[in-house]
Amino acid sequence: MTPRHSVLIVLYDQVQSLDVTGPLEVFTRAAREAGDAGAYRVRTASVDGGPVRTNSGLRMLPDAALDDCPVPDVLLVPGGSAEPDPRLVAWLRAHGPRAGRLVAVCTGAFPLAAAGLLDGRRATTHWAYCARLAERYPGVRVEEEPIYVRDGKVATSAGVTAGIDLALALVEEDLGREVALAVARHLVVFLRRPGNQRQFSAQLAAQTAQRPALREVQHWITEHPEADLSVPALAAQAGLSPRHFARAFRSEVGQSPGRYVDSVRLEAARRLLEDTAESVEHISRACGYGTPEAMRRAFLRALGTGPAEYRRRFRPSPLFVRTH
Repeated sequence: MTPRHSVLIVLYDQVQSLDVTGPLEVFTRAAREAGDAGAYRVRTASVDGGPVRTNSGLRMLPDAALDDCPVPDVLLVPGGSAEPDPRLVAWLRAHGPRAGRLVAVCTGAFPLAAAGLLDGRRATTHWAYCARLAERYPGVRVEEEPIYVRDGKVATSAGVTAGIDLALALVEEDLGREVALAVARHLVVFLRRPGNQRQFSAQLAAQTAQRPALREVQHWITEHPEADLSVPALAAQAGLSPRHFARAFRSEVGQSPGRYVDSVRLEAARRLLEDTAESVEHISRACGYGTPEAMRRAFLRALGTGPAEYRRRFRPSPLFVRTH
């Protein structure tokens, strides 16, 4: 039977092994869950067909040389190096435009960009390489925060595990939500994270303040999202005037107190929606929103979906849900 979705994963020396095996496991498991061995046909290929050595020392033997492979429905370039092999770039420039969908995981965005396949498109990559990608390829509209970005037939993702999230999104698009959820559960990936989720938690995305008093305030915000977290209240915690506090917090943390509080509250609410069976009304109070409507507006503004829909889409099987 002719496969409905052919997937070609590019291999090269110093490739990141998880960028290869993560999506590969998603696609092959999806075919099993769909009960159709032809749902995905996954092949690997290197420029010359020879074995490659990953950046962790693992030796990988590809199925074929790139020139011997038909144009796939999904052409996936894993990460590993921000200095792409010129031979790979030339092959991508010649053959990439004919692929049904182009996918890059992590620094796999660099070969696509070097081949001109990201020009004029939105894209992302591992957080540590976003600035380099934007500087080297000014024609690419680099977005630093999302874990993956879709722009037409091109999809790019952040580092390592974000490639699994992106592969699950493609499976949902091809085979439906139930198959994607079954794959996620089998791989013990409890959630399919939305693409616009940040690469970091609020605490990791922000800088840690240098002053002990401001660090204590950051910790207080995380531990008490339901509290009064206005600038005057937080300034009192730090023993500073509101104006001095706001200026010092922005200088040391890299964002305003209000924005930091918004990020922490959103993250806390998402975690409770994902991991507990508590009502939306309870969560809105526990996370400092006060009312479900206020929380709904915050979710729509940040994620493009309301709390109830977020829970429906991204909450795991009841087997894994905690109750308090």
